[in-house]
Amino acid sequence: MVIDVDAAAPLLGGLSPRRFMKKHWQKKPLLIRQAMPGVQAPVSRSELFALAGREGVECRLIEQLPRGKGSAGWSLRHGPFARRALPPLNRAAWTLLVQGLDLHVASARALLDRFRFVPEARLDDLMISFATEGGGVGPHFDSYDVFLLQVHGKRRWRIGRLEDPSLEPDVPLKILSNFEAEEEWLLEPGDMLYLPPRWAHDGVAEGGECMTCSIGFRAPMRSELARELLVRCADAVDTDQAAMLYRDAQQEATGTPGRIPDTLVQFAAEAVQAALRDPQALRVALGEYLTEPKAQIWFELREPLGDGQGVHLDARTRMMYDAGHVYVNGDSWRAGGRDARLMQRLADRRRLTAREVDGASEGARELLSQWCEDGWLQPEEHDDE
Repeated sequence: MVIDVDAAAPLLGGLSPRRFMKKHWQKKPLLIRQAMPGVQAPVSRSELFALAGREGVECRLIEQLPRGKGSAGWSLRHGPFARRALPPLNRAAWTLLVQGLDLHVASARALLDRFRFVPEARLDDLMISFATEGGGVGPHFDSYDVFLLQVHGKRRWRIGRLEDPSLEPDVPLKILSNFEAEEEWLLEPGDMLYLPPRWAHDGVAEGGECMTCSIGFRAPMRSELARELLVRCADAVDTDQAAMLYRDAQQEATGTPGRIPDTLVQFAAEAVQAALRDPQALRVALGEYLTEPKAQIWFELREPLGDGQGVHLDARTRMMYDAGHVYVNGDSWRAGGRDARLMQRLADRRRLTAREVDGASEGARELLSQWCEDGWLQPEEHDDE
């Protein structure tokens, strides 16, 4: 799916993606009435409950309890959940959250693709929230951007700037102690609310059951990036450099053995500098880190690519590129010329037609076939150019 970033988009209230990113992204909220008219929930209630019972599906059950029960009136459990483990539908104020719905449901992946005017490196996943009357997770804030799309029923949202990040004590959820709403709206199916990071918000199901899709964007912390990239860059250091031992032939006898020698400090600094000296190694480490699948993701082995077939990326596959490499599911390959343009097209559009595959070089086709065997790519029998 190719998005025209300069065309007015109903999804963004008539703003073009370019205008939205300039005016609202990481800056201020935006309420969009009927961003998706006639939207359908990616899964039915029964399908969602079945997913919540599967191993490898990340889900949580949150209940708001009468005061005096549970931790300050809230209960949190992690799945999987057998259907009988979920509260009855006629019980108010409970919420089922299923994370990464796009990894398991094709229509959820298609919905997530509507937001690929943001770099893939930032796009995280689609979470769906099912709630009975009065259900919610309490006033809270996120450290990332999020679009909240109402797909069934109604939910009342209250939002406000985060003036006080203090949290309720002894509660299993990160609930704000002093939430003050500045604006309030009732969202119906098709309505959507965008919130930048650190905007406090509280959503409550109103008028019965509701489902809300949260399209989230990851924002790695600087310390997290530094830790991951240092480890990966250190692994890529030249073997001779990596095996170099600290030498201190000029070390004198010391009366202060507890003091760390300055020469050892310098040796350590040079070791870190050597790991980061190659900017290309740093880019490769970043690309591999950004495409690393989540821990619960696994792929089924399949047949190699056949003749006359197009391909599309499996919903669980993360693929990105830079000027010299392509990155897929934590691995990297050097790419240049026609092959690089082909792989970049696959990363941007998440599919290649049979004609494009047939025009690939022998090496590129072998790589695509291997990715099919690994389950990273899915074959398409028919061209729909």
